[in-house]
Amino acid sequence: MAVELIKERKAVAMTGNQAIAEAMRQINYDVVAAYPISPQTELMGFFAEYLANGLVDTEFVTVESEHSAMSAVIGAAAAGARAMTATAAQGLLYMYENLPIASNWRLPITMVLVNRALSAPLNIHCDHGDAMTARDSGWIQLFTENSQEAYHSLIAAVKIAEKALLPAIVNMEGYIVSHTIGNVNLLTDAEVREFIGESDWRTNVPHPLLDTDNPVTYGATALPDYYTELKYAQHVATFEAKKYVKEVLEEFNQLAGTDYKIIEPYKLEDADFAIVVMGSSAGVARTAADQLREQGIKAGVLKIRLFRPFPYEEVAEALKHLKAVAVLDRHDSANGLASPLFQDIATTLYHLPERPMLHDFIYGLGGREVTVEDMLRAFNRLINLYTGRETRDRYVEYLQVRE
Repeated sequence: MAVELIKERKAVAMTGNQAIAEAMRQINYDVVAAYPISPQTELMGFFAEYLANGLVDTEFVTVESEHSAMSAVIGAAAAGARAMTATAAQGLLYMYENLPIASNWRLPITMVLVNRALSAPLNIHCDHGDAMTARDSGWIQLFTENSQEAYHSLIAAVKIAEKALLPAIVNMEGYIVSHTIGNVNLLTDAEVREFIGESDWRTNVPHPLLDTDNPVTYGATALPDYYTELKYAQHVATFEAKKYVKEVLEEFNQLAGTDYKIIEPYKLEDADFAIVVMGSSAGVARTAADQLREQGIKAGVLKIRLFRPFPYEEVAEALKHLKAVAVLDRHDSANGLASPLFQDIATTLYHLPERPMLHDFIYGLGGREVTVEDMLRAFNRLINLYTGRETRDRYVEYLQVRE
């Protein structure tokens, strides 16, 4: 039985890694499997201390690779265990073979992805390249802005995954959030465990492998006569997952006194121009919008919290009245056309009879600092394109290339 440590709510200064480890302790997973990779390593180190001190019941499997970590939590979840892992960058790529297996088997695994740039060249700092490689893997994805959101999001993700019967990734930016101290309002242990419910191998998944009275097969072959129907079932489940995300966030808001939604508009109601962004840069973008408002320019920001499944209806409603929108993405998909987030936004707005002009910026790669001046540059470029003071020869450009 896990030890109850936090009996009253309190505010604590924590890094993102510490906050996630604290949430893991309160959740008291049945199985955690992980392999070290910066900037995730410290996270599992904090959790290992809780385990060594007898504060959790978790079976912590220290595997020989990230591929093995995902394999271990897939097996555990299929048996009915509440399971999670964490990784970053190349570690996620090494796991990738197993990601579609977890989603197609409808296993409610949670993963913390401490976002890190992909090699080469070697870089251990943040961008969203790793998360973007998993965007079509069938996993739910949430992006977080700070330590507080990361802590709350992991707790919510457990319930989201188990309601939707799909695995979920909580994205937390490496070093920017994972190693930066912020104020974290902690729930009590009892509140967290009551919110997510007791883990029961008999009900965590519909057909657990440990139910020997009702034996099942996982990993069966599907030939052409049935494969399409199985993928269609997963397709439908992915569309339905948004409903569960919204339900759980509303339940969590009632518990924690928060106001989490799948998207977070900022001063968009009367805005003419806006930036769309994910992760920690949202705060910088909001500051830039405020400065432009002081100059009489109606600027706003849309932060995307739920990235997969993409909340196209909510995004279209939030942006449809704007004159122009700049999409900022911390990843270059290298397709010669546009970044992943831009493609989602463009697809979302395409069917509207009237839609804003769009422009795509790639920024913040490899952990490059994102300043208010960068956001103002993006806003000003967008406004100048819209008004015709500047021209463009393509829809995507790098925002921060040094001359």
